[in-house]
Amino acid sequence: MFDLRLWVAQGFGIGRIPFGPGTFGSVLGLGWCALLIASGKFWIFIAGTIAGIALSVWLCGEGERILKQKDPGSVVLDEIAAMPVCFAGWVFLQWQRTGPMPSLEKFSSSWTVVLFLFVAFRFFDIVKLWPVKQS
Repeated sequence: MFDLRLWVAQGFGIGRIPFGPGTFGSVLGLGWCALLIASGKFWIFIAGTIAGIALSVWLCGEGERILKQKDPGSVVLDEIAAMPVCFAGWVFLQWQRTGPMPSLEKFSSSWTVVLFLFVAFRFFDIVKLWPVKQS
């Protein structure tokens, strides 16, 4: 039976991919981050990041409850919502240096930063060092 809460928690179905669902969810998170950056407004980036986290906390919990599993691999909304958090420092520094929000072109042309932050996020998400693992 279709459950909208689970479908969103599973990254609109991306979490059901049988291999690397967290990585695919993180790629979707890059899209979410790019969308927030494309707004051109720092307050929208911050509000969207906070709203994404709040929605993720609620819906990932719902996904766990529905699937009756602790941290199911198919629930990837947390990866999606976390990606703007990973880029918040970069966005803030760009905003401080240039005045306006960084453009989407600046985001996409900074591919080394994007790749580094993406790989670092996936590494730490997979390894789950202390105290993340305990929480």
